[in-house]
Amino acid sequence: MASRKEEKERLRRERLAAEQAEARKAATRRRLWIVLGAVIAVAAVAAVIVVVVSATGGDDGGGDEAAGGGEIAAVPIPPVKVSGLDQAAKAAGCTVKTFPSEGREHIADPNQKVDYKTNPPTSGTHYQVPADDGDYSGKDPPPLTATVHSLEHGRIDIQYPPGTPARQIGQLKSLMNENSGYHALLFENQSNMDAAVAATAWTHSITCPKVTAETFDAIRAFRERYTDQAPEQVP
Repeated sequence: MASRKEEKERLRRERLAAEQAEARKAATRRRLWIVLGAVIAVAAVAAVIVVVVSATGGDDGGGDEAAGGGEIAAVPIPPVKVSGLDQAAKAAGCTVKTFPSEGREHIADPNQKVDYKTNPPTSGTHYQVPADDGDYSGKDPPPLTATVHSLEHGRIDIQYPPGTPARQIGQLKSLMNENSGYHALLFENQSNMDAAVAATAWTHSITCPKVTAETFDAIRAFRERYTDQAPEQVP
């Protein structure tokens, strides 16, 4: 029969074993809570990222599309390298054309459909009130018939298709703002043109398949040649 001392030792070892088992369980519970807390934190951060990306349209600072609303910042462009229209257009791969006048009839409804023979239009029937000079980037463009009227007054319409990256629009904004934007308009094209960028004057156009440093020189040269060269000279 075990002595009283041996019995006490057995009970001590059992108590110690029970305490160690409980300590291991507590440690396991703490680790589980730590892991669960980390998972919840990661999920919360991911949710915030999703909300921010959704709100900004996945803005990466360069290739995002213009949303048709909000200010678009001007982006610097290279200085002039080629000044002659023919040479600059050739270097940029742009096409310069001159067309017969399609007439100068006025209409009272700016949204009336007009079938123009060129795209973008360079002349023809137009709204009786011309579009004002200025930068319409990031905004709804003026009616097509109003921008055609602006050409009759010697303006240059610089235009880009829907979906153009904001960076390129910012570059065109810098281009338009040269010479304080004298007698020029910048807007999103309304005629489903194929060009990546175009500029029009009365009966003249330059269309470019892409936007490069050379493209800016080509549009500069087009603007220099055809600004204020139209049937009506309006200040």
